[in-house]
Amino acid sequence: MRLLILTQAVDLDDPVLGFFHQWVVQLAKQCESVRVICLKEGRHTLPANVSVYSLGKESGVSRVKYILNFYRLIWSMRHEYDGVFVHMNQEYVLLGGKLWWLWGKRVVLWRNHKKGSLFTRVAALLSNTVCHTSPEAYVATYRNAVQMPIGIDTELFKPPVQAPDTRSILFFGRLDPVKKCEVFIEALEKLHADGIPFRADIVGDPTPGNEKYAHDIRNKAGVLALDGVLTMHPGVPHAETPALYSSHAIYVNLTPSGSFDKTIGEAMAAGCTVIAANKAVADHISKQFSITGDAVSVVAGLCAALDLSAPEYLHISAKSRAYIQDSHSLALLTDRLSALCRAV
Repeated sequence: MRLLILTQAVDLDDPVLGFFHQWVVQLAKQCESVRVICLKEGRHTLPANVSVYSLGKESGVSRVKYILNFYRLIWSMRHEYDGVFVHMNQEYVLLGGKLWWLWGKRVVLWRNHKKGSLFTRVAALLSNTVCHTSPEAYVATYRNAVQMPIGIDTELFKPPVQAPDTRSILFFGRLDPVKKCEVFIEALEKLHADGIPFRADIVGDPTPGNEKYAHDIRNKAGVLALDGVLTMHPGVPHAETPALYSSHAIYVNLTPSGSFDKTIGEAMAAGCTVIAANKAVADHISKQFSITGDAVSVVAGLCAALDLSAPEYLHISAKSRAYIQDSHSLALLTDRLSALCRAV
């Protein structure tokens, strides 16, 4: 199979999208050739059968230029790919879907957001298959929708040789309102006021437009930071994220249900005790760690995690990793994606 992939970024150093680099590597193993069109190209080390073409964001070109470059590339390469995999950006399907249909190209769209629009419906109609990971995703009820593994590289994300400090807590992700970092800090304030010992780290940067929220979060964290129990860190490249999980025993994710946040899967593969407010994982973590997402429930979850004995922690670690290996590994995901892209 000859595959065309469209995505936002091919960049090992991107703190949010760096993971996709390994998706391309794994898909390339099952393809004769892979051509990747991305909005932004950064550092990458891809196999010889992969070619990357940027629409020019890293050069600061205009939106009109993006679109012209897009049409130029899909047209010039139209005889060089059989299937199309669009990752996250439905706009690519809206722009190219009719042409791909006329050319007989199979289109697979990956869309996992909780919210959607008329444009989402049109993009789904123009796609042969729409992939999602959460049963609460906007597209989950579509007739051509398929639920997929989240695609965790379990060779990269794995438990450390030596277990981390059992009182270490990680909050890792974008500093955007949807992540509810302020609720996490409120829960930590309650723990600290009650004299419960812990050390916590918040790691992440805001996406454009959320700088004020991130500024407010840093101010809110100030008192705990002064007391030495909480540290704020900027976002890190994807290659550095395994060490983050490995150095913490507990991972907290407060993103509401609607998408299966890949950081949850990464943390589980790395052996962390995961506390999450996401229904997608509710059946696969202990009941006391599946929370509603308010500060009271976060406090309860953290107290339960901090009270775990060493054997209990190791049992949860092994069970969490086994779940990701069996149901959400990158190998499983790329096998299924390849099958969907080549299906007749």
